[in-house]
Amino acid sequence: MTSARLYKPRTPLLWWLRRWTYTAFVLRELSSVFVAWTVVYLLLLVRAVSLGPDAYHRFLDRSASPWLVALNAVALAFLLYHTVTFINLTPQAMVVRRVPPRLLGGSLYLAWLLVSAVLAWLVVG
Repeated sequence: MTSARLYKPRTPLLWWLRRWTYTAFVLRELSSVFVAWTVVYLLLLVRAVSLGPDAYHRFLDRSASPWLVALNAVALAFLLYHTVTFINLTPQAMVVRRVPPRLLGGSLYLAWLLVSAVLAWLVVG
């Protein structure tokens, strides 16, 4: 008696680069890593502030290094992509009766704009 072997086609490592929809999906999933990095970075900032002025200034000095600035710039780009794709997908995932999907998505963009404006006003003054 012979044993049957399953056919397992080899999948190339960069299969997701063949179509834009696959690439967008993988980038969306990858953006979660940068969301996690941002949370860790902000927690480190809070910890440095809680430890006093010396720890805060050490944190600021480390944060000014070019590789960390570049990492945070890339993280910002991925956070924006994550947010836009989240808002665009919300009307498809959350069906509200008698509310058009464009109104739901538009209200989320408006809320994002208002919260951003309030935060900018608080930071800049």
